[in-house]
This record gives sequence, C-alpha cells and structure tokens, in this order.
Amino acid sequence: MSTKNITLIVILALVVILAWSGCNGYNGLVKQDENVNNAWNKVQSDYQRRSDLIPNLVNTVKGEANFEQTTLTKVIEARASATQMKVDAKDLTPEKLQQFQASQGQLSQALGRLLVVSEQYPNLRANDAFRGLQAQLEGTENRIKVARNDFNDAIQAYNVKVRSFPMNFFAGMFGFKAKEGFKAEAGSEKAPEVKF
Repeated sequence: MSTKNITLIVILALVVILAWSGCNGYNGLVKQDENVNNAWNKVQSDYQRRSDLIPNLVNTVKGEANFEQTTLTKVIEARASATQMKVDAKDLTPEKLQQFQASQGQLSQALGRLLVVSEQYPNLRANDAFRGLQAQLEGTENRIKVARNDFNDAIQAYNVKVRSFPMNFFAGMFGFKAKEGFKAEAGSEKAPEVKF
C-alpha cells in the first residue's frame, strides 16, 4: 500500500469517527433537551393544579360571612395574573423564567396571607372542606418544590453536556445553548416576619 492510500484511509477513518461522534452527540443533546422540556411541563402541571384548587378554596372561605374581602380579592387577582403568564419550554429565557417565578411568587404570598388570616376564623378552621383544601394546597406546594428541583436537575445535566468538551463544539454548531433554572427569589434568604 502506498503512502497516499494510507493517508486516505486515515482521513476517511477520522471523518467517520467525527461524523459518528457528531451524530451521537447530537442525539444526546436532543435527549437532554427533551428531559428539560418534560421537567418544565411537570412544573407547569403542578402550578396548574394549585391554580385549579384556588377557586374551591375561595368559595369555601366566602362562606365565612365576615371574612376579609381584600384578602380574597388579592388571591383572585394573583391567580389571574399567574395563569396568564405562560412560558414555552422551547423558549426558557432567564427573563421569562424570572417573570414566571415572580407571578407564581405573588400567588404564593397571597395564599399564605389567606391561610394566616383564616386562623382568626374558628368556624372556617372547623370546616372540613376548608381543611381538606388546605391539606391539598400544602401537598401541591410540596409537589411544586419537587418538580422545580427535578427541573433544575434536568437543566444541570443538559448544561453539563452542552458545555463539556468536545460536545461544546457540536452544541454550538447545532444551536444548543446553556439554559437557566429556578433560583431563589430575592430576599428569600431572610426569615419571614409573622405578625398576628
């Protein structure tokens, strides 16, 4: 075999190896991206579950004749704002994720105020429907936390793949970019002040 043939075989082998690595890497990136999208859909599903429980909770609380209407109004407004904020899994920019998190945070705060104020109404606290809805909301908040953590884990696995050598070259060629996960809200490092 001549040197020319050996060189040609080596070049062809390198091209085949590079093409195989590229296809394999691309498929791995697609899989990681779909894991992120699936985790995001689960986050939204749990937030939707919470949003679906709120009308029942509000109606149950309305049964208490002298319950503070401003608290109920704030919960209803926060729910409306949170349900209007939609973020597509394919377009998870840090800004959109922050807006989504802020609108959900406002709803969480309004629900928290509602539950704290409800402590002042013994008839409401004794209501089985209210206690059941309160338990469902607490469970849903836990589900949301787990879904957000799973989303952040999916983001981390995706980002490690996108940023690792030599995959970072393929990621750049195919348009895969690092993504942003959930972060703690500003000021959340301070313990909340509870006043009665």
